[in-house]
Amino acid sequence: MPKKTPSVSSWDEFGMNNLKSPIVETPCASSERFIILGIETSCDDTGVALVKNGEKILSNVVSSQIKIHSEYGGVVPELASRSHLENIYIVVDEALKQAKLLLKDIDGVAVTYGPGLVGSILIGIEAAKAIAYVHKKPLIGVNHLEGHIFSTLLEGRKPEFPFLSLIVSGGHTELVMVKGFGKYTIIGKTRDDAVGEAFDKVAKLLDLGYPGGPKVEKLAKISEKRIKFPEAVMKDGSFDFSFSGLKTAVLSCKNADKNIDSNDLCAGFQDAVIAALLNKTIAVAAKYKIKRVVLGGGVVANSTIRGEFIKRGKREGIEIFFPSMPLCTDNGAMIAVAGYFKFLKKEYSGYVLNADPGLSL
Repeated sequence: MPKKTPSVSSWDEFGMNNLKSPIVETPCASSERFIILGIETSCDDTGVALVKNGEKILSNVVSSQIKIHSEYGGVVPELASRSHLENIYIVVDEALKQAKLLLKDIDGVAVTYGPGLVGSILIGIEAAKAIAYVHKKPLIGVNHLEGHIFSTLLEGRKPEFPFLSLIVSGGHTELVMVKGFGKYTIIGKTRDDAVGEAFDKVAKLLDLGYPGGPKVEKLAKISEKRIKFPEAVMKDGSFDFSFSGLKTAVLSCKNADKNIDSNDLCAGFQDAVIAALLNKTIAVAAKYKIKRVVLGGGVVANSTIRGEFIKRGKREGIEIFFPSMPLCTDNGAMIAVAGYFKFLKKEYSGYVLNADPGLSL
């Protein structure tokens, strides 16, 4: 069943429309209010949301495909595309119903055009094109990663520019310097597995099922004897990540001792992942003298990761921001927010907009 994210407080309540704030570099301070329809279909979640003025969620509906893919231990691209095709307009209708709006009431249509699974992305794009064309609304192509970066803007606390963004999801692990909307520099990224992918693979080799992230975290919490795994260090001194070796280390331990406790393996694996994410993020923040770190992506739903970042941030004097649980995973609201700022700049896409599965920031 589609799940709903409740509305959140507006920026005005927290003074974020103050012109002195560094975050206001676009016409944010305008008295006008705009409603953006956001569509997200980059992987296996069909997400549609309506967001007002880039800050207030009017509705946020997500149709999950976990049951479809769980028996295969991961996302099957063809099945994902078919499910999007079946559900996209049902989810659009539900989002409009919850927001008590009609399509004629929206001001723009934002849609993910990459990165992700090409077949899945195309379903969202074609639906967005149809809506935009019929109702004569601007079409706005959005980078999925921008959605994760700015999903935090839907919460009460807003980070000022510049800030460091750590994107951790099933397909991405990137450290990005964000100087403004559309102003990004990638500082580090994974050279092999993404964090979410590593969690899924470890869960699979331990026969825990799919999706792996929540299952690994659950077992890690009840571990009595954590196993120590090494943190991958880049010999070239870069801030890139590598998690394939960690996955192999877990497998080697399992093969060496058939009676080894899966709880301890999960705890050791998760500890090593958190150490890599934390140490590199804090090191980058120190190097560039950044005092704000924004986390985004499905892996941020891991409560242990959130807690460790909060504790380390307090010690280092760094503010840590992350979205609420429903906004960590793929959703239309984050696409609507990113689309809103493009809408203000009139950065519209033509109807030739196409899927770009390898799109980067």
